[in-house]
Amino acid sequence: MFWKKKKDPNSLAFRREMAQKIVGHHVKYVTERRDNVDEVIGREGALAIRNDELIVFASQDILFRTDIATMNAAELLSKDGVIISGPDKEHGGTERTIIVYYVYYR
Repeated sequence: MFWKKKKDPNSLAFRREMAQKIVGHHVKYVTERRDNVDEVIGREGALAIRNDELIVFASQDILFRTDIATMNAAELLSKDGVIISGPDKEHGGTERTIIVYYVYYR
């Protein structure tokens, strides 16, 4: 399967592959950088895909919702989470960047 992975982060195929990779993880907490300070904006939730949109659900609310075709996602080097950026439909289409940390299971 290694030879089938997409390399161009701006391609739709790469974005769909990345969305499928991160969906289903349980969320420990979600942060957003505001004025050079990371603020926790949600705890305990999940990542999901619905109608070609990536949804970040935490703290009993939808924190972030963006089209897969316009999002950028990159895993943290530790593989403990993901950085997601894109226009947030849940908050009027403003460009936001959030960091989602996964629950660690052993």
